[in-house]
Amino acid sequence: MPPNSPDTTPRPAQADAAPRRRLRRAERREQIIDAATKAFAREGGYSHTNLDDVAAVAGVTRMILYRHFDSKTDLYQAVIDRAGERMYAAAVVDGEMDDDSVARVIQWARDDPNGFRILFRHAAREPDFQDDIEQLKASMVTFVRPYLEEITVDHQWTGWTAHMSTVIIIEAIMAWLDTGQPDPEHATDRILDAVGRAVEAIASV
Repeated sequence: MPPNSPDTTPRPAQADAAPRRRLRRAERREQIIDAATKAFAREGGYSHTNLDDVAAVAGVTRMILYRHFDSKTDLYQAVIDRAGERMYAAAVVDGEMDDDSVARVIQWARDDPNGFRILFRHAAREPDFQDDIEQLKASMVTFVRPYLEEITVDHQWTGWTAHMSTVIIIEAIMAWLDTGQPDPEHATDRILDAVGRAVEAIASV
């Protein structure tokens, strides 16, 4: 190489970028729950999903999973708990439902369809977790009931109407998710209209 000529020898790329930040424990736990929600919401559900599947979705090793969760059961419980808490936060304000509660639940289901399916499809089929889901549904019935007492013609049917209304809300949202979330811009209004008509019909019997 002639003197003073520029050095054009290829060199390894410089690590100009800062190293990837290591996730804090709480952040890593949330990442794993996100991955588990996605994995468990697949067609096989809890029974046909193992920790290797979850680790693959999360991009971590089984060892990392076990630093945060003792078992698959422990992880699934965390998935259910978080989804339930998020749904409750959407539905209930200051300890009670309001006129926008169902709309907010629809929005939550749109943002987290896997979480919604975990609660109301997959976990409900698993014997070890059915009690959790039944308690969640019972809470929904309790919050819905006061709104139905005013419109139920025969008040001895109020409890039944509250149960039926809860089922209608869940199934209406589930059907929308299962059909590919059509017309998202107007979906909330359409679902609310369908639910409202159905509830009025059963309350007037």
